[in-house]
Amino acid sequence: MLKEGMDILVVGLGTSGEACARYLLDTGSAGCSVRVTVVDGSETEALQATAADIRSLGATVLLGVSDIAAEYDLALMSPGIPPASPLFRAAHRASVETISEIEFAYRRSSAPWIAVTGTNGKTTVTSLIGQLLLGGGVAVRVAGNIGMPAISAVAETGPAGAIVAEVSSFQLALTSQFHPRVAVLLNITPDHLDWHGDMATYTADKARVFANLTQDDTAVVDVDDPGAAPFADVIESRGARVVRTSVKSVPEGGVGVGAGGYITAMVRGVAHRVVHRDALRIRGAHNLANACAATAAALAFGVSVEDVRNGLESFEPLAHRLEPVGIVEGVEYFNDSKATNPGAAIKALESFSDRRTTVLLGGRNKGASFDELAWAVGGRRARAVVFGEAADEIAAALVKAGVDYEAATDLRSAVGIAHRMASEGDVVVLSPACASFDEFASYADRGSRFKEMIASLGREVG
Repeated sequence: MLKEGMDILVVGLGTSGEACARYLLDTGSAGCSVRVTVVDGSETEALQATAADIRSLGATVLLGVSDIAAEYDLALMSPGIPPASPLFRAAHRASVETISEIEFAYRRSSAPWIAVTGTNGKTTVTSLIGQLLLGGGVAVRVAGNIGMPAISAVAETGPAGAIVAEVSSFQLALTSQFHPRVAVLLNITPDHLDWHGDMATYTADKARVFANLTQDDTAVVDVDDPGAAPFADVIESRGARVVRTSVKSVPEGGVGVGAGGYITAMVRGVAHRVVHRDALRIRGAHNLANACAATAAALAFGVSVEDVRNGLESFEPLAHRLEPVGIVEGVEYFNDSKATNPGAAIKALESFSDRRTTVLLGGRNKGASFDELAWAVGGRRARAVVFGEAADEIAAALVKAGVDYEAATDLRSAVGIAHRMASEGDVVVLSPACASFDEFASYADRGSRFKEMIASLGREVG
């Protein structure tokens, strides 16, 4: 794929773009000498510092650009660059081929891949699969949207190991040869429509994770999800092995929740009770589904039932994903900042169906409707505090559903309102259903700030 003297364009100087540039500029990794140009539409102080470092390695770096004049053999597109943006279009016109960092990493790797995609749950399932494989003795690297950039994992992982990657619809949209040994599709609900344009395109881009599977590969599909379920039959008809997962039953040849609440796996026609649902440390029906998907993927890769059981029982909740962050005056607070779309927030509400709940909703909308979320809030008699850029949109949906709410100017004031509303035994959960970029640098920044606010609240009342 890489040839001596190629002109390569790296579009975006975020985490994946920087990793790609460094890889290409290291002739030991790339295997040859290539010319590297990096472009980014922004020119923040942080980017300027990174640009200076990359320039010192031999790259040309251009910040604050929206047009590209030169021609390139290959463009590596960062996921944060929308297809409708002038920079994306200019890079595509200027390059013979345009691919994502995930595609580039796959082409450069010798290790087998497990790829996880879906609207919600990707990070948890990817991390969990990594832990299950590690417990099974596999030299595994967790990469993609979590952990290290995929291209950085390539140099550290040989054919005897494995790369477990969380892959987004953005990354999959620009793949052609990407061919994981195990591909996992968790769910498909509306998200990132501002990037993809419409639901049909978003769905098609997600499904590209299965595009190159053969009879030697395995597709794991959650058949409880109406968006994902149809792909099980489609992929099976193409000859790939399909393992269906469900929390409602144990699918034939699949993994599900069976009698007595046990996650049960069908392995060569034999039912194996893997672990009881109550033994999981991650809570909620959605995390039970995540555990089933991770179990199916690990077993398909050759991990033993015993090692899967041990891994499931020891796996801890991840930061910013229904993460317990403190109890203040008998009220339990949870950080679910990673819930950046309405579907994820609905799953959070379902996790606390037995507790009176106050949910903090707000941030920047990504083109989603809040109507279903509003009905879910009302149906569970939860209380809502809205904040941020999308507060008025969320409030309008809540009014339409007949749900009372309180409005806050920002997250800090939303926490204060929730504290005054809640009583001993209640739950307050930050599950915003929106991106963070109106007030914070990222969902992780938002979640960390929320945790600081709860810690401060505890000190104030303690």
